[in-house]
Amino acid sequence: MAHAKTSYVCLPCRASYKQPYRGDHDRICPRCAEPLIHAGSAFAPPRRRDTAAWRTLAVLLNAGVRFHKSCCGGPGYRPRTLGEVREGIAYARRTGEPFARALVRQELP
Repeated sequence: MAHAKTSYVCLPCRASYKQPYRGDHDRICPRCAEPLIHAGSAFAPPRRRDTAAWRTLAVLLNAGVRFHKSCCGGPGYRPRTLGEVREGIAYARRTGEPFARALVRQELP
């Protein structure tokens, strides 16, 4: 059986590549030769011209949020707008919770 493929993202090119996961993270973009970020197997890239979605995605990936499948389906809640990201970051700063955990909370207390 072939290994499942997972997504790698190049933020400067706004490109996503599905490649087999071999445990290494030393992948480079074929367009710009920058390192690719492992996004996970449940990742669905936004359209290349959707700059707001790519900015939101850049914040999530740089905070350590990934899009892996869970036992019950998809990756769970992920913010889709910069406003939702700002709320999560403000909550994290206010409470001291790590950014990655605060950004995946569906509802902030």
